[in-house]
Amino acid sequence: MSTSSFKGWFGILLLPVCLAFAISCAWGSDSAKPIRIPGAAMASWVEQGGGKTSEQPSAKTTVDDYTIGPSDVLAINVWKDAELTRTVPVRPDGKISLPLIGELEVNGLTAHDVQRLVAQRLKEYIANPQVTVSVQEMKSRTYIVVGKISKSGSYQLDKPTTVLEAIAIAGGLMEFAKPNKIYVIRRTGDGSSIRLPFDYKKVINGRNLDENIDLKGGDTIVVP
Repeated sequence: MSTSSFKGWFGILLLPVCLAFAISCAWGSDSAKPIRIPGAAMASWVEQGGGKTSEQPSAKTTVDDYTIGPSDVLAINVWKDAELTRTVPVRPDGKISLPLIGELEVNGLTAHDVQRLVAQRLKEYIANPQVTVSVQEMKSRTYIVVGKISKSGSYQLDKPTTVLEAIAIAGGLMEFAKPNKIYVIRRTGDGSSIRLPFDYKKVINGRNLDENIDLKGGDTIVVP
């Protein structure tokens, strides 16, 4: 075999070896590189791995700022004392009655205020009383819808409610209602009443939105 023939055959045999070596090097180089996760994907992964995601519900809304009134029902729990633990209604005079303590004025107070007051009064009889108070039923705050409305009557005001929302809750306006003549009657602190206009058509069209007020306990919506 001539020298040139030998070199030709050697080159043919060496080619697959070189190709395999090159592929191996390229594969090793890629595998050594860290996997990069885009910033947005990384943030999402971190949140789903233990943090709060946007789909999780927020903390339960409390009623700590709710002011107690007549007809509300309070759940009073005194730790390790079944006799003092009970559910009591607030009387029309704004008071409740409890063993040992007697009568307590709770009208206008929050559950936290009542809790502190009950614990303070019980210290005369119990060492370091552990008291919790919650509003079990909110019956003192109501509003009324009357007139040409599908379901007139009294409704519980247990969450923020606008005039427009109240009308929807009451089933909407009847056929011959006058939507531009609706008004709210609201009692004032001195015992008098004021009249607040509400133009239904303008509000639902994005105008006069200042008329779509939040209702207060004792308000009456009149639909002529």
